Amino acid sequence: MAQVLEFKLPDLGEGLTEAEIVRWLVEVGDVVAIDQPVVEVETAKAMVEVPCPYGGVVTARFGEEGTELPVGAPLLTVAVGSADSGAATPAKGSGTAGSGAAGSGSGAAEAESSGNVLVGYGTGAPAARRRRVRPEQVSARPATPEPAPVAEEVRGPVAVVSPLVRKLARQHDVDLRQVNGSGRDGLILRADVESAIRAVSERTAVPVAAAAPLAATLPRSAAGAAGERIPLRGVRGAVADKLSRSRHEIPDATCWVDADATELMAARAAMNGAGGPSAGPKVSVLALLARICTAALAKFPELNSTVDPAAREIVRLRDIHLGFAAQTDRGLVVPVVRDAQSRNVESIGAEIARLTESARTGSLTPAELTGGTFTLNNYGVFGVDGSTPIINHPEAAMLGVGRIMPKPWVHGGELAVRQVVQLSLTFDHRVCDGGTAGGFLRYVADCVEQPAVLLRTL
Repeated sequence: MAQVLEFKLPDLGEGLTEAEIVRWLVEVGDVVAIDQPVVEVETAKAMVEVPCPYGGVVTARFGEEGTELPVGAPLLTVAVGSADSGAATPAKGSGTAGSGAAGSGSGAAEAESSGNVLVGYGTGAPAARRRRVRPEQVSARPATPEPAPVAEEVRGPVAVVSPLVRKLARQHDVDLRQVNGSGRDGLILRADVESAIRAVSERTAVPVAAAAPLAATLPRSAAGAAGERIPLRGVRGAVADKLSRSRHEIPDATCWVDADATELMAARAAMNGAGGPSAGPKVSVLALLARICTAALAKFPELNSTVDPAAREIVRLRDIHLGFAAQTDRGLVVPVVRDAQSRNVESIGAEIARLTESARTGSLTPAELTGGTFTLNNYGVFGVDGSTPIINHPEAAMLGVGRIMPKPWVHGGELAVRQVVQLSLTFDHRVCDGGTAGGFLRYVADCVEQPAVLLRTL
């Protein structure tokens, strides 16, 4: 008799609490190997394949494509080994332990698995670090699929455990302490929160009789458009949550300046022309601006910081992890160039190119999308001159760059046509005042206008 192990949606890390099933990669009855990807999921930060830490026969799948599951919900069950041998398929890696698995009887021997199932990072650590999962550490499930439990019993002032239920309540300003749970021992389920939301909507809605004359006066096309609802989920939902939190928590201010980028563009052309066709990848304008930002942050470290509101402290950050905004088919994402302060222009450019390609293919990991300390936003690629960026919470500032285009400009005391760009800096007024922000922006503009200024910091 085979030993049935349950594989649950693992801890996604970085504050992620749920994921949407995009595509199943295995069917019930398929034989899977240890660490074989079994499902493709989309989190609020990336689309990734989840590897199963067990090898055997898939006996059940939980959740259809398009279903959103919380961390800890069952994904599938796998029949491995046999009751006589009592051993699962040998492991080939190790790492963060996966969610529960179980022996089918008290006499079952140890079951092995790779254990390393963190979404976005893959599996297959060296065999020397193999970890065993003992039967007493996990729970058994029959081979016949059962509905996944909605929630479990918890302790605490509010009887709710599902992250999705808490998130739904936050999004609609529902006080969970005022909700009567219909689950076991008063447990609050998703249906309870949805019922509370409907009750609030009915109390605040316009009476049907009063609304009917207004609806009758609208063109059919307008009435239909007004009734369309688009769920805020996935990347769009994550962006909405982060930007709303930024506006709610950060007292931001914006300053801007026009700069003559003619010399910067000439320097870029000279760098790309040196060495001929075999000189390697071309240096991008974004890479040059990123290198200028790291130099500016070294002079004005106040802007490479974050605020701890609970402790009422400003936290100055030692390393510069530079994020840059990238528009993809899935929405806006902000990949992060780690340790940008220790990279030259070529290294920053290569990393930006790699992360941009991963963003386009949807293969960025959560680690590549989090942990930024300052963001560079080149909205000039959309053909616009200026903007007032919203700070990427919990960072303290964002530099926006408009399009570089020929404009009339006074140069050397005479009117000339120069390559002009508008730079805008939005900053957290808690970490510094306008003098510091203005100094930062002026230094960036000076480097754009006279790239030789940057040589003093190299």
